[in-house]
Amino acid sequence: MSQIVLCQNAKGVVLAADGLATDVNVHGELVHYTVDRLIQLGPKAAILAGGAAEGVQMCHALKNFVREEGLEAVLDICGAALPFLGTEFERFMRNRCETLPVDPIHHVHFILAGHMGRDPERPYRSYFMWTKKRLPQLDRDEIGLAYSVPRMMGLEVRLNRLCSANTDLNNLLMEIMESMEDKAGRQEEIGPPFSYALITRDGFEKIEP
Repeated sequence: MSQIVLCQNAKGVVLAADGLATDVNVHGELVHYTVDRLIQLGPKAAILAGGAAEGVQMCHALKNFVREEGLEAVLDICGAALPFLGTEFERFMRNRCETLPVDPIHHVHFILAGHMGRDPERPYRSYFMWTKKRLPQLDRDEIGLAYSVPRMMGLEVRLNRLCSANTDLNNLLMEIMESMEDKAGRQEEIGPPFSYALITRDGFEKIEP
């Protein structure tokens, strides 16, 4: 279980993730630990890793690849990320399936976001990457103004309204922070440490909660 959230307007992007991860040990028992699911991919791009904590490792491998290829605009990063993460995910599933059955706890999904760099009318784009068709294949869908996984529909409705009004990013961030902390207080699968960040024309900025 994990919780990742994104919203965006003409001023920038807000990203959020919880830090509690769950896995199964060799005895088939659930174990809990913490991870940072928010990974910066470049000066103006970042990715959220949801689901199995191994998705975080995949994103760090992607970060190295993006740096080596010199990619910065989110559309260029997205074009490279889908096949790269698909390969990493297939390797992960193949290794896990040797000893463990395919289980939802082993699934991963990602939200990639950043600055376009060459589109003044739509300066920011974000994409949801997930197993839309069948394991282990990854596909992507472009995100509009707000999205969360698992879905927090009440929060998404509020964020869509605020983003449509081009609300200040700090106000959007506060809305997300309150919802994340509230959900963590009600569901033991979600918990701190929380990770938050903004992406603007000035670049990526990680926010301390």
